[in-house]
Amino acid sequence: MTEETRHTFLDEVTTIPGGERLRTCIQCGTCGGSCPSGPAMDYTPREIFALIMAGEREKVLKSNTFWFCVSCYYCTIRCPQEIPITDIMYQLKRLAIQAGYYRASITNFSETFVGQIETYGRSFELGLATAHYLRHHPVESVKMYPLMLGMITRGRMAFRPKRIRGIRQLRAILRKAKELGGEW
Repeated sequence: MTEETRHTFLDEVTTIPGGERLRTCIQCGTCGGSCPSGPAMDYTPREIFALIMAGEREKVLKSNTFWFCVSCYYCTIRCPQEIPITDIMYQLKRLAIQAGYYRASITNFSETFVGQIETYGRSFELGLATAHYLRHHPVESVKMYPLMLGMITRGRMAFRPKRIRGIRQLRAILRKAKELGGEW
């Protein structure tokens, strides 16, 4: 890989709104450690940023990282450099689609997540992880039970989903967005 190729991809990503902050990444790993979807990702957000800086366009765009991002914004909120990580993930997803990289299996995860938003108005981590792992990684799902049980008993993860107030209004907004051709 040439220096020019490396800079071309980095420059492409940093032209994304908020992407210029990527150059300030100190590779601390806070984003990856905060990510509830991290175990399902090919690369953590920190690793994706390192690959971007190294000019590894194809590796980045073929990865599943941004497809598994559930837009919880934990990484963005906790980033000491105030990098809008979730926003960059959205843009990487768009770049991957434009470049023709798309995994059909990822849509199942996204559909499960969107279904939760439409049903409860928020993400339900236990349900999302359970549905994904049972469907795509049944053997690994058994290994995850002790971790999930520990998180539930310590109050770190809800056992049952809670609906937001105003769910009807949210559903009306989502319906309207779909009518207008939104990506939801």
